[in-house]
Amino acid sequence: MPRDETSIAAGKRGEPVRQRVIDAAERLLRDGRANFSMRDLASGASVSFATPFNQFGSKAAIMHALSARRIEAMMKRLAAAPALPNAADRVILAVNIAVGVMLEEPGVNRAVLGWLGTEGAPPGQVLDHSKALWALALGKGEGLAASRRAQALRCLPGQLAFAFRGVLSFWTAGELSNEAFAIGAREMATALLLGFAE
Repeated sequence: MPRDETSIAAGKRGEPVRQRVIDAAERLLRDGRANFSMRDLASGASVSFATPFNQFGSKAAIMHALSARRIEAMMKRLAAAPALPNAADRVILAVNIAVGVMLEEPGVNRAVLGWLGTEGAPPGQVLDHSKALWALALGKGEGLAASRRAQALRCLPGQLAFAFRGVLSFWTAGELSNEAFAIGAREMATALLLGFAE
């Protein structure tokens, strides 16, 4: 992914070092080294062996940071897309963008996703990040049934996050082809939106 679309928000303590560690992890994944060690990571980032631990605490936390990069890229692309007046159309656009981001580097993204549900991993913020993406797509709920709009804006971001993650998990496991992933993601979003249509 281009760096300008995947940078983590600036201002955190040690951000340049964190950035180097995350960039190194991404390079290792691109090289097909999903089982990289923290020593490999430190070497790739040109930092001391302790630095990845000090900055993140665990490999799982690094994978959560890489997931956040992907969602941030999705949000930036959605925000930069031409404005659509209808919430349902924006959600489908967000689905297409999200699928597109994941398919740009399927090997890397499958490796990242494979870590997100690992037992013993510290709780991340993937759900919150995902909900923020879908809330951005929904906007003020234009075009949704007025009588159910408040409910839609309250529950749909979470439901879309859960459902998209479900489709992603089957794609990650190799049970869905890239094409079936895209189709399944759109069908999932359409089914959820139907309950709130005019």
